[in-house]
Amino acid sequence: MEGRISSATLVVAAAAVLAMLVLVPEAARGERFIVGDAARWTWGYNYTDWVIKKGPFFQNDSLVFMYDPPNATTHAHSVYMMRNAADYQSCNLKAAKLVANVMQGAGSGYEFVLRKRKPHYFVCGERGGIHCTMGQMKFIVKPKSSACRDD
Repeated sequence: MEGRISSATLVVAAAAVLAMLVLVPEAARGERFIVGDAARWTWGYNYTDWVIKKGPFFQNDSLVFMYDPPNATTHAHSVYMMRNAADYQSCNLKAAKLVANVMQGAGSGYEFVLRKRKPHYFVCGERGGIHCTMGQMKFIVKPKSSACRDD
């Protein structure tokens, strides 16, 4: 009988999982947002307007960046996190952190969970930052506490 799991053990495990689902507040789970909605993560879309229309955002919400991998007819895109507002404004990628490369936006996209209540500065870093400077592929999100979701 070694290596077998009893039905009593399975019942206890199932009850524990159910209890966790009930005890985790709905606000802690977060919502999932496709960045840019139907436009997705692309050149020339105004993501600042998108943030204003979709906000507010809360801790544990997810931002999903969807974009096609580079090919003969599509420009490459990526997702960088800028370290501060000054680098964001100037699209200075020197200290930026790559969070999703040119391939990670394919399929179901790259999902970024807003875990911290701090400004998150997102930009596309392709073509030396021109997608950020000229193509408006940038936005700021500062999530609120998930406890405020119902306010």
